Amino acid sequence: MVIRKYEANDIPAMVEIWNEVVAEGIAFPQEELLDNETGREFFAAQSYTAVAVSSEGNIAGLYILHPNNVGRCGHICNASYAVNSKCRGQHIGELLVKDSLVQGKRIGFGILQFNAVVESNIHARHLYERLGFVQLGVIPKGFRMKNGEYENICPYYHVL
Repeated sequence: MVIRKYEANDIPAMVEIWNEVVAEGIAFPQEELLDNETGREFFAAQSYTAVAVSSEGNIAGLYILHPNNVGRCGHICNASYAVNSKCRGQHIGELLVKDSLVQGKRIGFGILQFNAVVESNIHARHLYERLGFVQLGVIPKGFRMKNGEYENICPYYHVL
């Protein structure tokens, strides 16, 4: 698996993977699906967008990296990760997170912060903690699940 900066011809596969996670309604706060045009604009607007490419040349996952805030908090970045459901369990998410830590520092960010890790997303939480992220606390009922129920979110951060 190779992690690299995305290219224009990757967008259809990226949109499909992104939309799959959005439609699941259990991890991303977004509710609107992307099409190839809105996806092109969305991914281009990020500070950095990367894809995980299998040895067969298929896009297996992606991440976006961007400022978490502006001005005096502009040194803190935020990232989102999406892995094709057919490829989950192969440690692709770990490769994406590790690369985002490197790229975030390279770009000049000092901290990577996750605002809304859903409490039941145990696999992601264990990965983040294994990689040195620190949980900041719990925000009760901070995430509305697809079924309309609310779940706690756990903010995390990692110094770059």
